[in-house]
Amino acid sequence: MRLALPALAALFLTACASLSDRALATLEQPGLEGTRFGLVVLTLDGRELVSINADERFLPASNTKLFTAAAAFHRLGDMSKPDPARGTSLELVPNAEGPPTLVLVGRGDATLIDAPDCIRDCLSDLADIVVGAGIREIAGIVADETHLPHELWPPGWSHEDLETRSGAPVSALTVNSNEMRIKVTPGAAVGDPARMEWVDQPPAHTLGGELTTTDNEEAAFEASIFPAGSQTLVRLHGEINRTRPAVNLALAVQDPANTAALRLKALLEARGIGAGAFVETRARSQFGADPVRSEGVEIARLIPPPLIENVTFLMKQSQNLHAELLLRRLGFVEGDGSREAGLAIVEAMLTEAGVPRWSWDFSDGSGMSVYNRVTPRTTADFLLWTTQQSWGDAFRDTLPTGGVDGTLRRRFSGTSLEGRIFAKTGTLRGTNALSGFMLTKSGQLLVFAAFVNERPSEAETAIWALDATLVAISETN
Repeated sequence: MRLALPALAALFLTACASLSDRALATLEQPGLEGTRFGLVVLTLDGRELVSINADERFLPASNTKLFTAAAAFHRLGDMSKPDPARGTSLELVPNAEGPPTLVLVGRGDATLIDAPDCIRDCLSDLADIVVGAGIREIAGIVADETHLPHELWPPGWSHEDLETRSGAPVSALTVNSNEMRIKVTPGAAVGDPARMEWVDQPPAHTLGGELTTTDNEEAAFEASIFPAGSQTLVRLHGEINRTRPAVNLALAVQDPANTAALRLKALLEARGIGAGAFVETRARSQFGADPVRSEGVEIARLIPPPLIENVTFLMKQSQNLHAELLLRRLGFVEGDGSREAGLAIVEAMLTEAGVPRWSWDFSDGSGMSVYNRVTPRTTADFLLWTTQQSWGDAFRDTLPTGGVDGTLRRRFSGTSLEGRIFAKTGTLRGTNALSGFMLTKSGQLLVFAAFVNERPSEAETAIWALDATLVAISETN
């Protein structure tokens, strides 16, 4: 039976054992048998208060973002100013025999959007500039994503995640975080079909399937995405409970650069511009020579918001695509903008921090890869190292705050750590993680790294046990 946080804290306080033993006893609750725990807690002078499986390698899930974001602070310099070099642009390629061609060039901007209420970094602004330039017809649009090597998904991403917003593909040309949204509303009576409608329909996508209304409290439905001729079919199938509120479902666009060009085409046509017959994609292979680019004249370029805003957003909300694009931005520090070049920058930082190479392996920047590994001691030691850097406070400010915002807004409320724990969450199948900083009841700032791996499929989440343990440690320090 799950114990409430105060009850677990009391259990922690009354046990006669070392702090590490008491922490492990609080973690190993009924229902979590077979789960592997790792926890390290440090004072700011490096004294180890808790050590549980400190040197075992764990799957960190989105705790991987700690290392990606820290590398950005460490190597990218001032992130508080806009960087026009990373903005999405439009190029015009003249054609002596007919209308010109537009080239939509992506440069890894994660914040470009296409929405009626957009106020900055808007795809619609590019369409307006075309109108203002007096262009009334184009032959077609080329979606240019050659700024980054074409690798839609890093190695180790689970197939079951690739259709969800968590698994949105990586592209230099990204709009709406490469997501599409659907609203699902149950019918009035059992057996009625559920209502399925687009919130923002990508061009060349259609919605279908069979989704029925039921009284079954365990009702669930799934989404499938697959090509259907010139269209992409999004199919929902299953059941939805009659009393459930409407569900907003976010799915991943599978061909992001092409979809971005189709969105621009629709915006142009809505403004009375003949947008031509073709849309094609130009990509850079992971191997071999780059494609030859057409000679075009830039007629418009958007200026993305300052990178610090995006780093804070991706850390607070644990946004995977934005983390992957940040890793590739790191890849331009000394390389070609590839995932591998970005990871080399992360490795150089970890080497500088004195982290032993055997203690970690990363295959991506977001934590979706099941190949990622890191030890609790390495994570805690690294976080302690960040406190000694000039950017350490700014880095900590990007972390979710317990009971306040981001992925921790619903955790630690009503405890001694509400508003006093600043940490990155991590969740994958069978995995929970939380690492960062906590201000204890006595006012002491502690560094911690906590990992839960190999949770059996029938076991409930370990988050409650993890949170209770951290609250209890806070109460005793």
